[in-house]
Amino acid sequence: MRRSPLLPIFLIVLVDVLGLTIVIPLLAIYAESYGASPTVASLLIPTFAVCQLVAGPILGRLSDRHGRRPILLISQFGTLLGFIMMAEAHALWMVFAGRALDGATAGNLAVAQAYIADHTPPEKRARAFGLIGIAFGLGFMVGPAVTAWLSGYGYAAPFWAAASLSALSIAGTWFLLPRDLPPAAVQDGAAGPGGKRLGVLDWAQYVEFFKRPMLGGLLLQFFVYMFAFTLFTGGFALFAERHLVWDGHYFTPREIGFTFAGAGLVGALVQGGLMGKLVARLGEHGLAVAGFATLAAGYVFLGLADTITLLAVSTALSAFGGSVVRPTLTSLVTQLASRGEQGVVLGLTQSLSSVAAICAPPIAGVLIEHDLGRAWAWLAAAVAALGFLLAPIGTARAQRVISERKAAQG
Repeated sequence: MRRSPLLPIFLIVLVDVLGLTIVIPLLAIYAESYGASPTVASLLIPTFAVCQLVAGPILGRLSDRHGRRPILLISQFGTLLGFIMMAEAHALWMVFAGRALDGATAGNLAVAQAYIADHTPPEKRARAFGLIGIAFGLGFMVGPAVTAWLSGYGYAAPFWAAASLSALSIAGTWFLLPRDLPPAAVQDGAAGPGGKRLGVLDWAQYVEFFKRPMLGGLLLQFFVYMFAFTLFTGGFALFAERHLVWDGHYFTPREIGFTFAGAGLVGALVQGGLMGKLVARLGEHGLAVAGFATLAAGYVFLGLADTITLLAVSTALSAFGGSVVRPTLTSLVTQLASRGEQGVVLGLTQSLSSVAAICAPPIAGVLIEHDLGRAWAWLAAAVAALGFLLAPIGTARAQRVISERKAAQG
């Protein structure tokens, strides 16, 4: 009897996300320890995103041609080497090289999603992708806490932990994940729901999706959300070590890690039990509006934060907002697209995430380097508020049309 891939994929994604979230709170400060300015340190996230944006479609096509499992192994091996290079860095260029290598092979999640789509019946895919969401929630809760603990043993320690987890993920793929063949659906030219991506130069196809009235509005909202989110994540560590105080000293990676872990806990609670109830009560449009509003409020409080209480309020609000906005918009986008476009549209949202990660963090670095930390937080709030204002041309109309389609079908 053929083994289900769900448990191995869950464990693989969980371990990968843990490795990723272990290094996020530390990256900028680690670069500063090698002499980087805040602006230069903020370029680590765009470095990864540029390499991922270019290499992602290539990895996707290779997995279509040669099967998901071998490309997943290559991607994981690149992540392992990237973490080792950063852990062993003796100069700033090695930190950037490690991030570039990790980004150039960063197909772990997309290929894992494609594997699920290939090997799971359509009626079971929602549950299967839900497991990936659970893995992300656990990873974002536990990973930063590990950073907070290990950073006391030196900045290289969390990178070695991430490398160890990456090696464990490779072992899981090798020993637990069933071997696969190139998917027949993709061979026939169909875009499966696993997340096939548009190429970085496929501008005409990008424009085509944005021209669609409702879908274009949703994609614009998604990009606005990702811009606000990556503006925050790209600058928080730099802001915290200059503006936030705990026990008589400015924040270190320990306090930064625990703050990210607190946000991850809020996200896990929302995704684990509240999301379904919130959608039933507010609808997807109402939930997106509420999410953008709380996200903006959280970033406003962050700019005002001069006590741990205000920081806790900011963290809870922004974590709640992010936890409901992204899955809500993704759900609406996939429901508006036709079945044959599911993979392309999911790939487009991934590409938009990469573009936001390229553009936003350098803005955070420049503002914080010029002692404009509060302006950075309030800029993130303003961008989130823009998402709130855009909701009527995106989520409201989309939810109405989707409801009409369902009523007509049933």
